[in-house]
Amino acid sequence: MFDLKGKVAIVTGGNGGIGLGMARGLAGAGARVVVAARNKEKSSAAVRELQALGAGALAVSVDVTDEKSVSALVSETVERCDRLDILVNNAGINIRKQAHDLSLEEWRTVLDTNLTSAFLCSRSAYPHMKRAGGGKIINVGSMLSIFGAAFAPAYGASKGGIVQLTKSLATAWARDNIQVNAVLPGWVDTDLTRQARKELQGLNERVLAGTPAGRWGGIDDFAGIAVFMASAASDFLTGAAIPLDGGYSTLL
Repeated sequence: MFDLKGKVAIVTGGNGGIGLGMARGLAGAGARVVVAARNKEKSSAAVRELQALGAGALAVSVDVTDEKSVSALVSETVERCDRLDILVNNAGINIRKQAHDLSLEEWRTVLDTNLTSAFLCSRSAYPHMKRAGGGKIINVGSMLSIFGAAFAPAYGASKGGIVQLTKSLATAWARDNIQVNAVLPGWVDTDLTRQARKELQGLNERVLAGTPAGRWGGIDDFAGIAVFMASAASDFLTGAAIPLDGGYSTLL
């Protein structure tokens, strides 16, 4: 039920953080993983790590905010791997400023990277999945898809949009046997959140106190849900947005 042998997956931002954790899960279940990111050195390191898990992996450079670059990513994947079964829309950034300090350019940069990219990648993947008889799209939202934060208005708006995009695509493509779901990470130990801990005094203590699990998440906590959402185990699950946050959102 969870076997992904013979499947091909694109993971945007798959060379680090949550994306790498999800890519590890997919590779461990047998999928061939295309690491789609801009940093070629990090991508090469990720590919070596994924190949060591026994499944094929390759890296493709992409600018997920650029329509032509996204189309080239999907085309190259299909050309080199003969198919596309799974898409993980994980690429994302955050600019930590309150709304009155945020420039329009910064707002657009966050929205384009986090939300528009998921639309572009999903739209490009759709005809290949439809032609193959089905597919799986996993969108990475956030706990800020559920509640707000003063220091992340653009990020929160983009991640709220991810949930609505997920529902729209799930509804539109269900009859094509394409399931579209979202995972909503809580506080996870990544490069992004390590920087947040430097910028926001007392954040670490507040997170530990407010998370029933009593710890920060790790990137490998996302391996299992990636396999579930990418496999036959989730064939009747679509349009869902599942928090993966150690219980943090249950207390709000």
